[in-house]
Amino acid sequence: MSDENPRVAVCPGSYDPVTNGHLDVIGRASRVFDKVVVGVVNNPVRKQKTLFTAEERRQFIQDATADLGNVEVGVMSNLLVEFAKEQGAIAIIKGLRAISDFEYEFEMNQLNRKLDPGIESMYIFSSPNYSFLSSTGVKEIATFGGDIGDLVPAPVAKALAERLSR
Repeated sequence: MSDENPRVAVCPGSYDPVTNGHLDVIGRASRVFDKVVVGVVNNPVRKQKTLFTAEERRQFIQDATADLGNVEVGVMSNLLVEFAKEQGAIAIIKGLRAISDFEYEFEMNQLNRKLDPGIESMYIFSSPNYSFLSSTGVKEIATFGGDIGDLVPAPVAKALAERLSR
């Protein structure tokens, strides 16, 4: 891969909070692309209100991916394809856990392709040990005091405990 034309991918999501499943997909994408830009959605459309601010979510991911030299994290407040173009991305990377993810991502792929057919959507299947993992499930477990230590990075587990104990 050439330094002149680096292969850049965007890995978007609400990441509220980032899970080890998200980090697995980001890490695997970082082995395929020269640069991966994690796009933290500022105000997710599908979710009512986020537990953490966009800046908090960006910082969690930045800290968790610090050992990956080709991963950057930014906050996006525009259309995904516009953010991808701004980053010089040739691909959008999404993780897939189940059939229900596929149905939603298929629709999003078609819309994104209509907006910019030059940006490919690519999918990384969840590792089996993360196929059940969702931010919503993590928040629910944390709300009731369950152990989430092996589901999210330690700083995220600590922040969830503090935020949800109020």
